[in-house]
Amino acid sequence: MNKEQIIDIPELGEICIRQSAKAKRISIRLKPFAGTTLVIPKGGDIQEGIRFLHEKREWIKANLKKLEEKEQKLTVFDENTTFQSRSFALRIQKHPFSKVRLQLKNGLLQVFYPASIHVSNPEVQETIRYGIEESLRLEAKRFLPGRLVWLANRHNIKFQNVTIKNLKSRWGSCSATNNINLNLHLMRLPDQLIDYVLLHELCHVHEKNHGPHFWARLDIMCNGQARQLDKAMQDYQTKIY
Repeated sequence: MNKEQIIDIPELGEICIRQSAKAKRISIRLKPFAGTTLVIPKGGDIQEGIRFLHEKREWIKANLKKLEEKEQKLTVFDENTTFQSRSFALRIQKHPFSKVRLQLKNGLLQVFYPASIHVSNPEVQETIRYGIEESLRLEAKRFLPGRLVWLANRHNIKFQNVTIKNLKSRWGSCSATNNINLNLHLMRLPDQLIDYVLLHELCHVHEKNHGPHFWARLDIMCNGQARQLDKAMQDYQTKIY
């Protein structure tokens, strides 16, 4: 059984620490859109692993830059792109002005780009992604904290704080001090799966790993459908591109 926890290291960002029965030595894994994972043999010294991270800091930073280059090979948004969050849809269209413009109003994120340039222009694409993520951030801040509190009260669970972030590889996390981070991209999921992720993180308030007790508790909270909901999450990615 693998055990995981998330730590935040300055300059390196969020690091997933995974204890694995299969691992024979400490190692570092980096994958596009999955960030950095520190793998430690089961029962190994986590502090030794963290020291190893700091020793490899420059190597990690260099390779994270390479990962970012791979991540930049993005989907091209255009007038035919279909994008829908919980409360807004995306519309892209040309306009006669010289700059890209964004407007979020009445459930519609409109991106207007100059007729003089192609929609695939990097500036246009960057602005579209910026508009989507900032709109998701606003939406998430309006909805997720209140929904988390409602679910926590329903299941008699007390957490510390909730923060909305643009997480690279996780839908959410719960720290050792019961602070919960939620990914703004949750707003692209169906309501049932949003609730599943929130319940998953609330469950970590009492169960800090993904062992049998965690799944038993979560299954009760999810009315016996925890595994089915977890499988359904595989159809979605934390990044939109």
